[in-house]
Amino acid sequence: MLNIHNLTVSFQGEDLFKEITFRLGTGDRTGLIGKNGAGKSTMLKIISGDQEYDSGQIALAKEVEIGFLRQDIDFIPGRSVLEESYQAFATIKKLEFQIAELNEELTTRTDYESDAYTKIIEDVTELQHQYEIHGGYSYQGETERILIGLGFKREDFDKLTETFSGGWRMRIELAKLLLQKNDILLLDEPTNHLDIESIIWLESFLKNYPGAVVIVSHDKMFLDNVTNRTIEISLGRIYDYNKPYSQYLVLRNEIREQQAAAQKNQLKQIEQTVKLIEKFKAKASKATMAQSLIKKMDKIERIEVDEEDNGVMTLNFPVSIVPGKIVVEATNLSKSYGDKLVLTNIDLLIERGSKIAFVGQNGQGKSTLAKMMVNEISFKGDMKIGHNVQIGYFAQNQAEYLDGNKTVEDTMIDAANEKTRSKVRDILGSFLFRGEEVDKKVKVLSGGERNRLALAKMLLQPLNVLIMDEPTNHLDIKSKNVLKEALRKFEGTLILVSHDRDFLQGLTSTVYEFKDHVIREYLGDIDYYLEERKVENLREVEKRDVIKKAAPAASKKQSYEEQKKIKALHNKLSKVEAGINKLEREIKVIDVDLEINYEATVAKTNFFKDYQEKKDKLEQLMGDWELFQEEIDLLS
Repeated sequence: MLNIHNLTVSFQGEDLFKEITFRLGTGDRTGLIGKNGAGKSTMLKIISGDQEYDSGQIALAKEVEIGFLRQDIDFIPGRSVLEESYQAFATIKKLEFQIAELNEELTTRTDYESDAYTKIIEDVTELQHQYEIHGGYSYQGETERILIGLGFKREDFDKLTETFSGGWRMRIELAKLLLQKNDILLLDEPTNHLDIESIIWLESFLKNYPGAVVIVSHDKMFLDNVTNRTIEISLGRIYDYNKPYSQYLVLRNEIREQQAAAQKNQLKQIEQTVKLIEKFKAKASKATMAQSLIKKMDKIERIEVDEEDNGVMTLNFPVSIVPGKIVVEATNLSKSYGDKLVLTNIDLLIERGSKIAFVGQNGQGKSTLAKMMVNEISFKGDMKIGHNVQIGYFAQNQAEYLDGNKTVEDTMIDAANEKTRSKVRDILGSFLFRGEEVDKKVKVLSGGERNRLALAKMLLQPLNVLIMDEPTNHLDIKSKNVLKEALRKFEGTLILVSHDRDFLQGLTSTVYEFKDHVIREYLGDIDYYLEERKVENLREVEKRDVIKKAAPAASKKQSYEEQKKIKALHNKLSKVEAGINKLEREIKVIDVDLEINYEATVAKTNFFKDYQEKKDKLEQLMGDWELFQEEIDLLS
């Protein structure tokens, strides 16, 4: 379908990647991974034709169509959500226009017996045939199905696109892309603006996508659930394996270990050969043997261990001054967007040193409350910010707060004050913006680089309270870990909005769940919250909400046989749930063992076989759970 051969791309004299080769085929669902700035987004732009490359060849099969979910979108104002989504059907809309014109002409003409009138009827018939072939009679239903899958409600369909936030506009763009049925689908961070319910729907959609999919994402679970192949870009090279993300990481570590062992053995052999050469050189009778060994040495292909790009940013949030005991005090807060009620009668007291997580589905008011705290949006009720409170705010749509036409350095200088202006270069260096990289325009930065720049800006102003809304969006795994460690050491007050359980673990001691316009406090960490909700992860919280929503409003009267069947299904469901919980605990123990002592763990007999069997069994049980639950829902 697509062949890339010896592709080289350079920026400012340095190779971003050099002479890389791979192909995409039908059914490939590829996770494109690598640290921020490695070239992932650049690769997508090159494949889509948005960006030139320096050398190499890209060969595309005839009539192959490519769809690209770009990070920067620009809608024409005045279109509704449905009207914008229908732009995916250019051919159908053109046919609709042509059919309407001809039908209009037929209503005005009276020469019913003429050849011209007959010709118009024939043209309309042919156009209607083409209309049917292109899906003209089903595209509206398909559009609504996908919009609902991505989180829109029917009452949203007629609203203008400009009334939605950047994240919701991104969903509209994603809907258009999925409706186009391209042969190759390029998705750059598709889950960043989706809630868990929509992510689960998108996973299901992409698993059944008939073409090729290339996904840039830092969502480990999403990659594991969707992809069957991983391509990593690292230090200008690519590593390409037919494994989803987590399995790929295990395989890459194994390969590096094998390379290191082989390299060690080879170096020993080379060392012994060098000693023999030196020994033979000293004797005239052995000179021929010495020359033979030298030639043999020259022919040896030296084993190299794949390099790892271990460059990470340095991050530390110092507390400016000690604030008063009460940081935020709010009473009777409410917020609506037009007719849509988001929060109602919220009372909140946040004390100095609190570590808080905001969790819940998108649209329930987490980001709204964060914006209210920094006085970015209006609201009803009373909010008091405490004495000497200095808030550092990281917005979910942080990229929109950066001027794309400024350079990295100018962005920092403009945000600095007299005390911090001299530190700009040092701070940028600690965030991996070095040398000529500080002269890059913000608009050419990747999503991860923009997030790093936004984090760097926060260090230029004094703060003792951090409010961070989805700060890990776009960040690679290593950068996430650096950010987490910096937040763990932060001695001020911390409020985190996140869907990422792994990131939240160990960072917060109080959880506020946002649901149905109100918030509920859980006095414990994220694990305590999930235990109280009786679920394994944040996804399950929303999965269960989806199931509840899907249940019929009124239960029908059930026969004795139906009641027996439902009871049997509930018994099966309980056994499956017990099996899932048991396997998840066992896998978690193994994962911890791998982190603590990888070599000893993998050395166990049949380790990889047993480990994979557990994961396969877990996947099977999850599928069984869904089937049993669906049967129960249908019978209830």
